[in-house]
Amino acid sequence: MTSISLSLTDFWIPLLQIIGVNIVLSGDNAVVIAMAARSLAPDQQKKAIFWGSGAAIVMRILLTIFAVKLLVLPYLKLVGAALLLWIGYSLLAGGDDEEIDSSDHLLTAIKTILLADLVMSLDNVIGVAAAAKGSTFLLVAGLAISIPLVIFGASMLLKVMERFPLIITVGGGLLGWIAGDMAVNDPAIKDWVDTTVPHLHEAAPVLGVLIVLVTGKFLSKSSPAE
Repeated sequence: MTSISLSLTDFWIPLLQIIGVNIVLSGDNAVVIAMAARSLAPDQQKKAIFWGSGAAIVMRILLTIFAVKLLVLPYLKLVGAALLLWIGYSLLAGGDDEEIDSSDHLLTAIKTILLADLVMSLDNVIGVAAAAKGSTFLLVAGLAISIPLVIFGASMLLKVMERFPLIITVGGGLLGWIAGDMAVNDPAIKDWVDTTVPHLHEAAPVLGVLIVLVTGKFLSKSSPAE
C-alpha cells in the first residue's frame, strides 16, 4: 500500500497536474497556431500545425528546465512583450496575403508559431516546472501527452475561424493583452510599477490590445497597395 500511495503522489498526480496546466495554458498557443496557418492551403495547414506544435512543445520542455533562471532575468519580458506586439500586428495585417510561395509561407508560419510560443511560454512554463517537482521524465511525459490536445485545439480553431473571421481579430487582441501584462511584470520595472503606478497592471493589457488592433487592422488598410 505504501509503494502504491508513493507512486500515486510522486508520479500520477504530478503527471495529471502537468497535463492539466499545459491544457489550460495552451489556449493562447492554439490561437497563434491557427492564425499563423489560416492562409495556407489545407494540406499545408496540417503540416504547419503538426510541425509547429511539435517543435513548440520540445522548445517548451527545454524552456521549463531553465524556467526559474529565465523568469528572473531583467528586460527579458519587456523584449518578449515587444515581440508579441509585432507578431499580433503581423498576423492581423498579413491575413489577406495570398501571393507568398506556399513552401516559404509554410516555413514562415512554423517560425511564427515557434517565436510566439517561445515568448508566451516565459510565464507559462513556471507552472509546469512547479508541477514536475524537478523530474525531467515527468516534464517530458506530461508535455508529450498534451501535444495531440494542442494540435486538436488549433485544428478546431481553424475551422471556426473560417466561419467566424471575427475570431482572428480576437486572437490578435489576445496577443496584445498578454504582451501588456508581460511587460509590467518584468523584474526590471515590476517593483516601480507596484509602488508608483499600480493601475498599469490593469491598463497595460488594454493598451496592448489597442496597439495590436489599431496597427494590425487600421494602419495596414491605409498602406498603399503594391
